[in-house]
Amino acid sequence: MGTPRNSSSLAERVEELLAPGGPLPIAEAGDPVLRRAAEPFDGQLPPALLARFVEALRLTMHAAPGVGLAAPQVGVGLRIAVIEDPAPVPEEVRVARGRVPQPFRVLVNPSYEPVGEAPAAFFEGCLSVPGWQAVVARPARVRLRATDEHGLAVDEVFSGWPARIVQHETDHLDGVLYLDRAESRSLSSSRAVAELWAQPTPERAAAALGFELPGPAA
Repeated sequence: MGTPRNSSSLAERVEELLAPGGPLPIAEAGDPVLRRAAEPFDGQLPPALLARFVEALRLTMHAAPGVGLAAPQVGVGLRIAVIEDPAPVPEEVRVARGRVPQPFRVLVNPSYEPVGEAPAAFFEGCLSVPGWQAVVARPARVRLRATDEHGLAVDEVFSGWPARIVQHETDHLDGVLYLDRAESRSLSSSRAVAELWAQPTPERAAAALGFELPGPAA
């Protein structure tokens, strides 16, 4: 599922992906495309094709369902990602995780840097690693720099769960999976997480599975 760097070939590849219509197939862990650094976007897709590709990413993210999707996850090695989170969670989860609704957004050539030093540790999953979750400690606040699909600059600080989504999706563009940053002893099936570790924070899982939380879980 690798993507040629030639722009015409890349555009042809995207046209082929979009031709069937509907959600795009999502690459899973083990596919080399997930381990390559994506190419910066500098117009390889003409505006109309870019708009269609972004809409396909949105459709695929909704269908999965997920709260973010990066272009490499559908086999396209460009630094483009989409995020959106309606955050339909109980109040105690919202407060503990800082999970607040996020509108649909397109991130082109994003990068982030931590703001402050306090990490937050929570279970995290990925559409490219279906059926599994693990605890990942990430900066609780990050500054995101990017452009949107129209080329307008984005320079914004994200906190709580939105900061986690931004980091997760940007990592995909660097060939990094959340498992690379996870506490290995926390790795749990999604069924186990639902049945055993559905608490707002992962302290109980840490005690039972024998790992230390690297920072505050809030």
